[in-house]
Amino acid sequence: MIVQRVVLNSRPGKNGNPVAENFRMEEVTLSDNINEGQVRVRTLYLSVDPYMRCRMNEDTGTDYITPWQLSQVVDGGGIGIIEESKHINLTKGDFVTSFYWPWQTKVILDGNSLEKVDPQLVDGHLSYFLGAIGMPGLTSLIGIQEKGHITAGSNQTMVVSGAAGACGSLAGQIGHLLGCSRVVGICGTHEKCLLLTSELGFDNAINYKKGNVAEQLHELCPAGVDIYFDNVGGDISDKVISQMNQNSHIILCGQISQYNKDVPYPPPLPPTIEAVQKERNITRERFMVLNYKDRFEPGILQLSHWFKEGKLKIKETVIKGLENMGAAFQSMMTGGNIGKQIVCISEEISL
Repeated sequence: MIVQRVVLNSRPGKNGNPVAENFRMEEVTLSDNINEGQVRVRTLYLSVDPYMRCRMNEDTGTDYITPWQLSQVVDGGGIGIIEESKHINLTKGDFVTSFYWPWQTKVILDGNSLEKVDPQLVDGHLSYFLGAIGMPGLTSLIGIQEKGHITAGSNQTMVVSGAAGACGSLAGQIGHLLGCSRVVGICGTHEKCLLLTSELGFDNAINYKKGNVAEQLHELCPAGVDIYFDNVGGDISDKVISQMNQNSHIILCGQISQYNKDVPYPPPLPPTIEAVQKERNITRERFMVLNYKDRFEPGILQLSHWFKEGKLKIKETVIKGLENMGAAFQSMMTGGNIGKQIVCISEEISL
């Protein structure tokens, strides 16, 4: 059986910007036979995420993420349907997901590496398992619960950077649901700002490409900032931290502004900002959602419950076709997405 796959064509270099041409599509032959314990799946949706940028380097700089290899198939979050199974717990027609799904139209996988998902949790929107009812949702929820220290009714202000992205668009809503009285988002277009305030319940939004961010923050957060959900790092974060209160908290979700630079993670703060952080006793600890696996199941149920009640609005940007994986990745890294960036490989969910 001939299938298509995407391999890593070239590396952008530690300080380079990734481009679509770093990936290439090719055809390979998939065996017609599967072994005991294996399944053959058809890929439905694939995820592109900021953390993948470090996998394009020869060394990811972390011990828990492995680099992609040149001319080898790329992998990441994916969801698909089982077409044939020789695994005791998985049957034809089951929907399954994995964090290490090959970027391939059909693939033979070890059944033990897959997790079965229930389409009812997402009202049939299977791609949501790669976003709001999946890893980005859990990252936002558990990150805020663990590192945000929200106390309902205490008039706390939360600021979210990268607020229209996969995690940011959820984090602001979750902040409100858990008891923040004011949530302000920072993003890069007027359209995104409008979406945050008109659809996602943010109280205000700042377009960092227009006007003075520090002044706008001062105006929109008159009582200072208590919780900062940081997706971007860099200059924007320095401006937010400058306006944070005594004993406030930074939830370090990502640092996308720094991912094309050869710097450690999390990147060190400039000396003046570090002085503010220490003086005001602001917590800024690395947050790793994979350290909280025992919280995944209740977390997914909570996110699904909020979604079904209409309290959690889900946004995604869907591009069609495996041949567009590279373009989708490049777009996501430059803010082209609203909500989760998804690539639809096959929409046919019947066998």
